[in-house]
Amino acid sequence: MAVTEEKPTRQRLISGPGMLLVWLYGVMVVGAVSRSVVQISTEFDRAPLAYSLSAVAGLVYGFITYSLVRGGETARKAALVCCGAELVGVLTVGTWTLVDPSAFPDATVWSDFGMGYLFIPVLLPLSAMYWLRKSRAPHGGAA
Repeated sequence: MAVTEEKPTRQRLISGPGMLLVWLYGVMVVGAVSRSVVQISTEFDRAPLAYSLSAVAGLVYGFITYSLVRGGETARKAALVCCGAELVGVLTVGTWTLVDPSAFPDATVWSDFGMGYLFIPVLLPLSAMYWLRKSRAPHGGAA
């Protein structure tokens, strides 16, 4: 008699509050990427750092969205690391824009801690990190 190995099920990260996080990150992807594409293609020489940072923010949001939808322990850990990096970015750029506003002739997604986006850029990684830590699979989980 052949013994079959059960394939571990991938832990869902988009149940309950995770679904709201996917939706919010999806909105932020669209907002950050579309804004940066227009700004980079039409007036990049005006504020290259600001527009590049908005593009990076869009990529980070996209990766976190993908990781949440993919699910599993590996995706959860990757999303947690990206949320930490996102939070560092928001806090760094937010502080930088307050200390030296002339460094950013135009706003980024993370300027003033995301004030132009209703502070979602600073609240979202905190919420996501809480959810990702809370949703950790018992005993290591499946990848």
